[in-house]
Amino acid sequence: MEHPTQMKPLHFCVIVPTYNNRKTLRRVLDSVLEQTTEVIVVNDGSTDETPQILADYPQITLINFPQNQGKGMALREGFKKAMAMGYDYAITIDSDGQHFATDIPIFVEAIQETGDALLIGSRNMKQEGVPGKSSFGNNFSNFWFWFETGIRMNDTQSGFRAYPLKLIPKRYVTNKFEFEIEVIVRSAWKGVPVKNIPIQILYDPNERVSHFRPFKDFTRISILNTVLVAIALVYIKPRDLIRKLKKKGLKKFLLENILHNEDSNTQKALSIALGVFIGVSPLWGFHTIGVLFLAVLFRLNKVIAYAFSNVSIPPMIPFLVYGSLKMGEVFTGTATPAFSEMTFDFESLKNNLTQYLIGSFILASLSAVIFGLAGYLILTFFSTFRHKK
Repeated sequence: MEHPTQMKPLHFCVIVPTYNNRKTLRRVLDSVLEQTTEVIVVNDGSTDETPQILADYPQITLINFPQNQGKGMALREGFKKAMAMGYDYAITIDSDGQHFATDIPIFVEAIQETGDALLIGSRNMKQEGVPGKSSFGNNFSNFWFWFETGIRMNDTQSGFRAYPLKLIPKRYVTNKFEFEIEVIVRSAWKGVPVKNIPIQILYDPNERVSHFRPFKDFTRISILNTVLVAIALVYIKPRDLIRKLKKKGLKKFLLENILHNEDSNTQKALSIALGVFIGVSPLWGFHTIGVLFLAVLFRLNKVIAYAFSNVSIPPMIPFLVYGSLKMGEVFTGTATPAFSEMTFDFESLKNNLTQYLIGSFILASLSAVIFGLAGYLILTFFSTFRHKK
């Protein structure tokens, strides 16, 4: 690639966050400048010879933090500066020497082919020299990213990335290493495609300096993932399902997501059973979290399970409560008033709480079996009918 001519039409810059990487910083900057002169360096409060090294590069745009604030804050400030300078995309590359600036054209080409996607360089974590803790941490991060977004990735921790600046979120809550998780999850929730592209990687234990603090940073990442999972279960996944329903219409939704879905009829029937069980059970306020968590845990169809968990819509609640009380009456011996005499308020349930809880779980189990079997028979019938046509 002839330097910067191909990058200018795309309005790219390269952001290099750095903190006490004196051994590798000069080599990284020299290699980046061979690809483009549009470079922003964020010196995150370095206390080594970094300022002296950066003084030799008057052509770069420099942001200096008086004290270390964390990689996330460095990237956030880099993004703000890039936006203010009119760039549409920013490629981020670490200053520890593990990345090859010669891979920058791969990102440029991928943007040209895929459009406005957030691209993450995918490292070969099985190659010689890659620390075991890095491979474990990456697999850990990949799993939770998939759980939170439904997108499977090979590498979610690489710092070699391309960001579409106008599409990613503008506000964030994290400042440290966990920022790189927050930005990709929330970008995916906004509908920004998040994809991997293959890159080279170099792990030199004699040069590379890692500022990742295993206990503190892993704790921060775990807390962030806990919050993101809760948001995904309570808001994002139900929102996406409702959007899909509105966009397709009920008939098309049922055809594509139930009848023509690639899952087996057994998986679909079990998904129906799970949804009905959770919907009828007395887990008020936790139906959505419960059904989506269990659907992911048992690898069932999340869309079907969530749809059938909505048997507990408001018009059905009086009938479900009354049915639960009648079912519980068999085991507790407590008489249930006639349906017309029920008030269906908290006081009534509190006075018959044991009866209601026992009856509710029994009713949920029976309903799940009935709906699951009925669903399996119906799905099998339609499958057979389609094959005969």
